[in-house]
Amino acid sequence: MRRCLAGLLIGLSAACARAEVPQFELRIENHLFQPAELTVPANTKVRLVVRNLDPTPEEFESWELNREKVILGGQSAVIFVGPLPPGDYPFFGEFNPRTAQGRLLAR
Repeated sequence: MRRCLAGLLIGLSAACARAEVPQFELRIENHLFQPAELTVPANTKVRLVVRNLDPTPEEFESWELNREKVILGGQSAVIFVGPLPPGDYPFFGEFNPRTAQGRLLAR
């Protein structure tokens, strides 16, 4: 019984910790990130849900965020970033770098 209760408490605290991470959404549409600028809280870990609405794959890439993730057409990906000090953090689509560009604004 004690093991069940301990497991339940550990599971609940893990779920609460996940729920506290702010979530933001980016869409890829017509080889563009929407919104192109996304403001997130500074000094806070955030969860980005990137939805690729195009039929072709795209790669979310950011040297400043140290992240890269291929997202197949019609699929979504979750990317955790931060905590970030205040500033601007550019990202781009590796497969369409001239059009798929954006910035995270940590404020």
